[in-house]
Amino acid sequence: MRRARWTTAGSGALLALAGLAASLLRLTGSAPALAATAYAVGASVCVLASVLGSRGRTRRALWLLVAGAMVMAWGDQLD
Repeated sequence: MRRARWTTAGSGALLALAGLAASLLRLTGSAPALAATAYAVGASVCVLASVLGSRGRTRRALWLLVAGAMVMAWGDQLD
């Protein structure tokens, strides 16, 4: 059970960092502001998933990780 907690917390943190980095890159580039916002929103959802995963709510955290990644993918399509 602890392995699932560490996995979801680590995955959420990693996806959140990647989303924030992509958001900053899109914000400083010529991409539309909506793309940067989508990356930031997806990263914040992944942060929430990381917190839930560390508290043992791994099933909900998994679905939030999927939702956060989907929002970031949508932001990539806007670019």
